[in-house]
Amino acid sequence: MDPKNNIEITELLHAVAIPDTEVTLRDVGRVKSVEISDSDCFIVIELGFHIESEQIFFQNLFSKAVSSKLDNRKVRIKIDSHVEPHGVQPTLAPINGVKNIIAIASGKGGVGKSTTAANMALALHQDGARVGVLDADIYGPSQPLIFGIENEQPTSKDGKSMNPLIAYGIQIISIGFLIDAKQPMVWRGPMVTSALNQLLKQTLWDNLDYLIVDMPPGTGDIQLTLSQQVPVSGAVIVTTPQDIALLDARKGLQMFRKVSVPILGIVENMSTHICSNCQHEEAIFGIGGGSSIAEEFDINLLCNIPLNHLIRKQTDEGTPSVIADPESDYACRYLKGARQMAVKLATKKKDYSQHFPNIVIEES
Repeated sequence: MDPKNNIEITELLHAVAIPDTEVTLRDVGRVKSVEISDSDCFIVIELGFHIESEQIFFQNLFSKAVSSKLDNRKVRIKIDSHVEPHGVQPTLAPINGVKNIIAIASGKGGVGKSTTAANMALALHQDGARVGVLDADIYGPSQPLIFGIENEQPTSKDGKSMNPLIAYGIQIISIGFLIDAKQPMVWRGPMVTSALNQLLKQTLWDNLDYLIVDMPPGTGDIQLTLSQQVPVSGAVIVTTPQDIALLDARKGLQMFRKVSVPILGIVENMSTHICSNCQHEEAIFGIGGGSSIAEEFDINLLCNIPLNHLIRKQTDEGTPSVIADPESDYACRYLKGARQMAVKLATKKKDYSQHFPNIVIEES
């Protein structure tokens, strides 16, 4: 077979658009090999994000892009996923066992940030990624309750490091595992920052593609300090549609940009209310808030999540929506948003420092 045919097939595949995004395969992956015989064509593609829940869909997508150029040959597509570490803030080193840290943040409390963080983490895991969750909200840790493990504690073999707890396949650590949940945290900022650094760096994370950090709400000194000390590959801002939430969401966006953290997108939570009796959908908090801020800052609106009593109920019961009702509309929205987040991260600059040898200069 003429090698030019292989090049033509490769170019066609590289031009395939990734659904629900503005990128192509060339931006987020590569064609590893093309083998054309008289009867078939075997293609291996590598993506920079996971698609386990939609393998067949993506195989068909790539197959259709080249089938007309292969006459009557059978097209076989194999898709591998490999998540690379991406660049973090200057002067900060990556965390052992973690390829990428993604901060889920909000300018204010009460917008559903913790629920969003948990469901996005679970959605990434359902797609085949290795995922962890760090509950960085020291004053109000929610992840132990959300994942249904609030009465458990992490173990330690050496008294210095600790193993994360596992729930639904997610590695989780939170100050909520180490303190009495009924007692208020009366720590000042430096103590909070120190506690977060210990949770982050003394946890034995096991080969994570993504560590989702549930950030404390707001944009004050604590949040700014955390964003400067935690090596973050990207951030997602959670907001609701009303103007008062959007004002604070803008502050969160500007904070991350000031410390050179890429914004991966916006999640608009409570976008509409769905009546549990008649299923009528109403935008009680306003319309288009998430879209307008995404357009203003030239970033992606990852997904809109409705205000649904089932999401609240499932969260309180320790079975997040992606687990409790994976076929529901809102669970599918979390999955779509998480994949768009992963795709956006895959377009960012890579971190190759781990491939470089350590150079030690000694006097002779």
